[in-house]
Amino acid sequence: MNDNHPDLLYQRIRDILNAAQIGVSRTVNTTQVVSYWLIGREIVEQEQQGQQRAEYGENLLKDLSRRLTKDVGKGFSYANLKFIRQFYFAYPQLLGDQDKGYAVSSLSDAPFNLSKILQSNPNWQPGQLHPNLSWTHYRRLMRVDNLDARSFYEIEALKNNWSARELERQISSLLFERLAKSTDKAGLMQLATEGQIIQTPSDVFKDPVVIEFLGLPESPRIVESDLETALISNLQTFLLELGKGFAFVSRQERISLEGDHFYIDLVFYHTILKCYILIDLKVGKLNHGDLGQLQLYVNYYDLERCAPDDNPTLGLILCSDKNDAVVKYTLGPNQQTKIFASRYQLHLPTEAELQAELHREMAQLQDRQPPNLEV
Repeated sequence: MNDNHPDLLYQRIRDILNAAQIGVSRTVNTTQVVSYWLIGREIVEQEQQGQQRAEYGENLLKDLSRRLTKDVGKGFSYANLKFIRQFYFAYPQLLGDQDKGYAVSSLSDAPFNLSKILQSNPNWQPGQLHPNLSWTHYRRLMRVDNLDARSFYEIEALKNNWSARELERQISSLLFERLAKSTDKAGLMQLATEGQIIQTPSDVFKDPVVIEFLGLPESPRIVESDLETALISNLQTFLLELGKGFAFVSRQERISLEGDHFYIDLVFYHTILKCYILIDLKVGKLNHGDLGQLQLYVNYYDLERCAPDDNPTLGLILCSDKNDAVVKYTLGPNQQTKIFASRYQLHLPTEAELQAELHREMAQLQDRQPPNLEV
């Protein structure tokens, strides 16, 4: 087709307009974030002049809310002004050195260049302004008290282009705690400064896997087919929960061995680890037979389906309950690097539940330590 074809011209114009809309949206979002931060700083400085008396700060915000709502319009309620003030406390280094010695009169008078702020900053660090984080993102982030966790969520939101709604879900599902609960101090620091880094199979799988978005009741009457159908119907959200690198391949893939037929529930390919990942769903408690069946699938894929440049296939059983000792002794040390078992939860976990998981895993790790034979 000729480059001068009207359809190509139309598409180029649409691309220009789409890029312009994105640019305008980013500018508006970043201007709002900068404005609120500067307003928060002004409020805090005024309160400090009032010796930080609680009643002074409360009356100040109420008076500002009344006057701003009358003159400017919605968006400056007493509750929102409290958020704006807290934003300054939560992100004291948002603008770095750009705001020093600056008395606010208007954004147009600002000594820093807003268009420059909108540009990609190769030296960006968590806690600093980023144009891809909106005020809605920051409102949710500043409710995360753990600074390591907040840094992690900022990094992951940017790396994965999370919407504010997806950020809310990941924080509510305690993603940071789930990834950090069995790591050491170095791993925890890496999460806080670099986000999730996938280098080995154990970096991929979470335990528990939270699938509250299915809306299924926690009932023993649920069967595997219902669970599988619900996951496929919510595939995009399921992929977000599984994490980065997962690409869906097929469901109920048939394996035929001398007249016997077997069906793999879900097949994925991991674009980072360069390998297939086979997922088997189990409603009820995991047993050794379930693990043996998944071993069959993994071995078959390694021998019959993998290309020469693929890494060894991985297997994951999602179950509602498991006995870690059964997993350990069924798989042995070699297979535990290829086959994994994770609990699924149909509700958002609480911190208490994750603490219980942490204590359980720590006890399990201690059991694996070789005995001290010194006398």
